[in-house]
Amino acid sequence: MGLLAILLIGVAGWLVWTGRLQRITAKDGLMLGIAIVGAVMAAKGKPLIGVLPVIVSVIYAAMRIRKPAKAVRAAPDESCVADARELLGLSANADAEDIRAAHRRLIATVHPDKGGTQALAAKINESRDVLLQHYAILHMHNEQDSGRDR
Repeated sequence: MGLLAILLIGVAGWLVWTGRLQRITAKDGLMLGIAIVGAVMAAKGKPLIGVLPVIVSVIYAAMRIRKPAKAVRAAPDESCVADARELLGLSANADAEDIRAAHRRLIATVHPDKGGTQALAAKINESRDVLLQHYAILHMHNEQDSGRDR
């Protein structure tokens, strides 16, 4: 069981090192800690007590790993795109880098930490997301059209 504790610590370290635990929640951390404590208890000669936390953590991880199918997001309508362009001060032919640069420039001045409001920062972030999604959809259609021409 000591080997199990070392294995769990190693897997946790690997997940952190490779960036697979970028969005770890408090519940994930708690379950990881419970699994490690259970493995250590089992290694110290209390396997019946130690196995229960490990099993609970494994069940939680299995449920967490199973992801629902991603919903396909609808393309933003033209009025939303126009409003987003106007808010960020972009032209219709702006690419992804222009969108990100305009967002960074504007958010730096109105961020809540700089004295701006959270609502305005959220609106600017939403505008960036809408424009990037619109650009990605247009770019994807253009690539498909150019692939058909060949």
